[in-house]
Amino acid sequence: MLRGRAASRRAVGRGADDVTLRLGTRGSALALAQAGAVAQRLGAELVVIESEGDRIATPLAELGGAGVFAAALREALLAGEVDAVVHSYKDLPTAPLPGLSVAAVPKRADARDVLCASGGRELDALPAGARVGTGSPRRRAQLLRRRPDLEVVEVRGNVDTRLGRLADEDADRRLDAVVLAAAGLDRLGRLDAVTEWMSLTAWPTAPAQGALAVETRSGEEKKVAKLEHKPSRLAAEAERGVLARLEAGCAAPVGASAILEDGLLLLSARVYALDGSQHLTASHALYPEDAVRPAAELAERVAGELLAAGAAELAPLGGGRP
Repeated sequence: MLRGRAASRRAVGRGADDVTLRLGTRGSALALAQAGAVAQRLGAELVVIESEGDRIATPLAELGGAGVFAAALREALLAGEVDAVVHSYKDLPTAPLPGLSVAAVPKRADARDVLCASGGRELDALPAGARVGTGSPRRRAQLLRRRPDLEVVEVRGNVDTRLGRLADEDADRRLDAVVLAAAGLDRLGRLDAVTEWMSLTAWPTAPAQGALAVETRSGEEKKVAKLEHKPSRLAAEAERGVLARLEAGCAAPVGASAILEDGLLLLSARVYALDGSQHLTASHALYPEDAVRPAAELAERVAGELLAAGAAELAPLGGGRP
C-alpha cells in the first residue's frame, strides 16, 4: 500500500519486494484489464490510482475532455510514486507534458466502434425515436447523421453500467442501444454483446482508439521499450496529429483512421457538425521513409485540407483561427 499523498492508491498483484517496476493505472475493470496485460509482459506490479474523471459524473465534454483520466496518473509518475503508467491513448491530451514521454505504444487492438442493442438489433432496425446512449459528441453526431430520429442520451460509467441500461427496470433509464469501443469489450471478454460492427470508412473513430500509451519519465523510456509496436505508433500519432492541428480537444466531433498497408501510411479524418447534419472528410497517404516525421507531415496535410474546406466553421475547433 502506498502511503502519504498516495493513500488512495493501492498495489495489485505481487508484493513490492518481488518486482522492479511499478505500473500505474486507473481502477476500472477495463483499465485493469489492459494494464494487466502490459504488467504481465513487463513483470511489473500494478498500482491503482483514482482520477477526477472516475469520481465525477459530469459529462466529459464539460470536464474538459478525456484528459481528466490522465492527470492523476501523470501526477503520480512525476512524483516518483510509480515508474510508468498505462493510458488509453485516446485519453491523452495531444500536447506533450514536460518531463514525461510516451515511451511505448503496444500493438493496437481493433479501432472500431460497435453497437450493442436490445433484441440483437442493428442501428437501422431500431424503432423510430429509439434511445441510444453515448458520452461522445462524435458518436452523437454520427448517430444523428445516420438516424436523425434517434434520441441520443448522455451516458457515463463503466462498460457493465452502460450495458446494464439496456435491461434497466426503470423505464426512464432504459436504453435501446449503446455505442462502445470494440477494443474495450474485447479486453473485458464482452464481445458477445455486440449487435453491429461499424465500418471505419463510414464511421471513423476517436484518434488512437484501441491503442495504449505507456508513459515514463523522460530519459527512462528503456524500461518499457520491449512493448513498442512501430506501425501502431505511426497510425495513432497520425490520427492524433490531426486532432492537435485542428486544436479540437479529445471530445470534439472528429473521427480519424490511419493504417500502414504495404509500406504506405494512409490517413483519413472527418469533422462533423454537432447535430450530424454535415461533415467534411480529407484523406492523404505517404511512404514513411520519404518523410522526416511521417505521422506529423501526413496529419498536417489532412488537417490543412479540412480547415481550408471550412471545418472550423462546421464544428467547435480552434485550428482555423488566425
